[in-house]
Amino acid sequence: MLSALSGAERGGSFGRKPITRFAFRLNAPRHRRAQANRTRAVDGDVAESSPLRSALIVQRLLGVGVALLAVAAVVCLGDAAWTHAKARLGQWLLHRAWDAQRASGAPVKPWPWADTFPVARLTVEGHDADVLVLAGASGRTLAWGPGHLDDSAPLGGAGNAVLSAHRDTHFRFLHEVAPGDTIAVELASGARLRYRAREAYVADARTLRLPRNTAVPTLTLVTCYPFDAIVPGGPLRYIVVAEAD
Repeated sequence: MLSALSGAERGGSFGRKPITRFAFRLNAPRHRRAQANRTRAVDGDVAESSPLRSALIVQRLLGVGVALLAVAAVVCLGDAAWTHAKARLGQWLLHRAWDAQRASGAPVKPWPWADTFPVARLTVEGHDADVLVLAGASGRTLAWGPGHLDDSAPLGGAGNAVLSAHRDTHFRFLHEVAPGDTIAVELASGARLRYRAREAYVADARTLRLPRNTAVPTLTLVTCYPFDAIVPGGPLRYIVVAEAD
């Protein structure tokens, strides 16, 4: 790139032969050419192969990368905040529906367009766990509370009743449950059931098979694993099995 020339360098009215900065560098001694090159770099006239230009490109790319990471972090934090807010709001609405259902004796939808309703109240002593369980365990249901799997045994009946919930909201307490802990289930009819935690283990959902028929009434609680996973939706599940007292 040739630098702009002043009027004097073009010769003006004196008719001197134009002397360009490029020509000066070719004819100047080596130490003066080196000085001119340094001046050229400072002025911003940097060759494409210059280390300074490469450093500037890397710096700009790093800046863009940091900006993208910041945007991604904001999106992730916003999504996580919304998930937790929805979980809390859902349980508040479910408690209202639960009270109305207990009073009327008929299922009550927690909101007008809901395709589910609360079927039980689950509490675990010593773990600050008090959640309402919904009928069905679809993705939409689990956003609001634990879900009772349709194909499992009915709550309060013979066999194995299976409940599922998210590891970071309604079942985040599950990793603290130990064998011997008491899990209480209250039904809409007013009946109260007590289960004793028997075991906890991790299994692969792709090969997991839970029995429906058991010798004693059983309650199985299932959530994703590990509890501190950054990316949700992995194949592992954390399972707590409890039997009726």
